Amino acid sequence: MFAPIEDLYRLAPELVLCTFGILVMLAEPFVPRKRSGLVAFLALLGAGAALAATRLSWAHPGTAFYGLVRVDDFSIFLHFVVGAVAVLVILGSRDYLEREGLHRGEFYALVLFATAGMGVMVSAQELVTAFIGLEISSISSYILASFRRNVPKSNESAMKYFLLGSFATSFFLYGVALVYGATGTTLLSRMDSASGNPTLLRLGLGMIFIGLAFKVASAPFQLWTPDVYEGAPTPVTALLSSGPKAAAFALLLRIFDTVFAASQLWVWAIWVSAALTMFAGNLAALVQSNVKRMLAYSSIAHAGYILVAFAARNEIGTAAVLFYLVAYALMKLGAFTMVTHLGGEGERRLEINDYAGLGSQQPAAAAFLTLYLFSLLGLPVTAGFLGKFYIFNAALKSHLVWLAVLLAINTVISAYYYLRVIVVMYMREPQKEWAATPIPRAVGLVLVLTAAGTLYLGLFPNYLMEFATQSAVLPR
Repeated sequence: MFAPIEDLYRLAPELVLCTFGILVMLAEPFVPRKRSGLVAFLALLGAGAALAATRLSWAHPGTAFYGLVRVDDFSIFLHFVVGAVAVLVILGSRDYLEREGLHRGEFYALVLFATAGMGVMVSAQELVTAFIGLEISSISSYILASFRRNVPKSNESAMKYFLLGSFATSFFLYGVALVYGATGTTLLSRMDSASGNPTLLRLGLGMIFIGLAFKVASAPFQLWTPDVYEGAPTPVTALLSSGPKAAAFALLLRIFDTVFAASQLWVWAIWVSAALTMFAGNLAALVQSNVKRMLAYSSIAHAGYILVAFAARNEIGTAAVLFYLVAYALMKLGAFTMVTHLGGEGERRLEINDYAGLGSQQPAAAAFLTLYLFSLLGLPVTAGFLGKFYIFNAALKSHLVWLAVLLAINTVISAYYYLRVIVVMYMREPQKEWAATPIPRAVGLVLVLTAAGTLYLGLFPNYLMEFATQSAVLPR
């Protein structure tokens, strides 16, 4: 028996991504190396087609496949986020792969498959379905993290990511088993009405939270992040810092807002984790000399900011999370794309001191990076400023005064390491002459799009915030 056509419409983005992922793998052996851009174009076409298919899903809201997935404004919002991340990562990685002599077809296919897994996560209305999406995304990410096979640090980061990720996944899966044992269902919409063992349910939900806390890199489960981000190819780091994190936060939100028992149980865990995550990320970033490690610890801190909005437990907080995920993706994708370009062959220039004199020798590159760092810091006229403002507002309206104070303190702390990079770029004499390497067109397009998005959301946030507010209402 075939699935109703409406179910296929609702799963259209994932079907398109998987189809193009397979096509990329099949096409690469037949494409000459001199025309490898065709493979990149096919992958980019697949990611763009998935974004277009999201519009098709949006026109057919509702549940699909007997309630396993749900298409609503919330899932559509996140589909646009992870789809756009895939497009920008594919666009910005072509020149890197060519420079490093890496196989392109495998890379692009894995990015498409990882994005399909993220799409399943943001639509999942049932825990086993969420687990399947989580594993599709995670397995693809493990392979991508080790894509520079001849670099020991890349293999080390992938092994750490795989071992710790598998350990976190086991927590999630065992939590699902306990929840099923307590309620007799894995459907989120039926858990509150199911009678069962409340202690077993709380234990299961606690283990699910631990598994997802690892994926979003919140304390005390963030230790894998700096090593993985540093060792992975920089375009992969750009992907890991934005797409999977947005999908994991989406799943956390879905469970938190749909299952009443989860919202009651997780609130204090989220409060404590938010505070620990902000300080763990920012204080560790202060002493980093490697740009990728600094941005990795920065990512941890930003996960803490998002958790502050989580703790608000209202639609204002959920809308703030959604807005910040978009702003955060733009900032991180732009920053890591610029680091990819500046790193050079073999990613040799990754120390902060290597950026000395960049402002005078490559003013365009320095200007782009400065904008992203200002936005990550949260200065006005950038998306980061309004993102933090909305989170701060949600915390105050929920009377989370201490969390709001801690957020403000951590923003001040983060100013040191963001401004330090800018000082080095503009106020230090270069140790080495920067080669006059122009920014490749594809990389330049990614930089222009992310920079324009960062400024646009900093000046005109209303449209996105209205969409986020509309998407923040999740059905129970």
